Amino acid sequence: MKRFFAWGALIFGLLYFFLPLIGMTNFSLKMRRGVYSFDAYAVVLNDPNFQATFSYSVIMAVVTIIFGVVLVVPTAYWVRLKLPGLRPYIEFVTLLPLVIPAIVIVFGYIRLYNTSSWLPLTGTSMGTNILLMFGYTTLALPYMYRAVDTGLRTIDVATLTEAAQSLGAGWTTILGRIILPNVLVAVLSGAFLTFAIVLGEFTMAALLNRPAFGPYMQLLGANRAYEPAALAVIAFAITWGCLGLIQLVSRLQKSAPPKA
Repeated sequence: MKRFFAWGALIFGLLYFFLPLIGMTNFSLKMRRGVYSFDAYAVVLNDPNFQATFSYSVIMAVVTIIFGVVLVVPTAYWVRLKLPGLRPYIEFVTLLPLVIPAIVIVFGYIRLYNTSSWLPLTGTSMGTNILLMFGYTTLALPYMYRAVDTGLRTIDVATLTEAAQSLGAGWTTILGRIILPNVLVAVLSGAFLTFAIVLGEFTMAALLNRPAFGPYMQLLGANRAYEPAALAVIAFAITWGCLGLIQLVSRLQKSAPPKA
């Protein structure tokens, strides 16, 4: 009986999740009356605005991932090695973006860094892009930090550090050639989550007036019928691809031996 209810709950959950997606996918293929076609997908993929906004968000995602790795890996490593007592406080700080809405963060940015402030980042496109990258890093911080911290738990940080120092390695060498390779799979897991977050984020990009993929999806959804469904399917496919890569790198992390 328990197995029957377990399978019933699983089937109900799958139907609840997949039936709307199947319906949306079916609708996206009916742009040409009476037949199934990929016309809506062709229109979306050939749209210059799609190409420009998608490229912009991909570039921002890559920059955010690089900045996040540079910020999180040394911090998590130092906390685990030298400051374990601060770990609960660091974890609390990294979890704040899950509680504070993105709209609050971006309004704080606009208030602090507008054109009349001491650091007018919103006065130029480059400055606004940097501000948006900081915002994306903040949103992805809980996932990136958790992934890196979990990766550090699987290795003996103190022993690896002492061994590297006994061979004359400096802190930069230890981080770049010892610690990072050992947590690379965990870093990639956090990077894929960051990529998915940046690609679909709307609030910060819209309020900072940046040509990102999230505002483009909202604009297209307000003015078209079949194209938004096709775009949603594409976005889901990208997100699922990132989740699949996370599962793959997680399995690789479990099977990979520590590097010395």
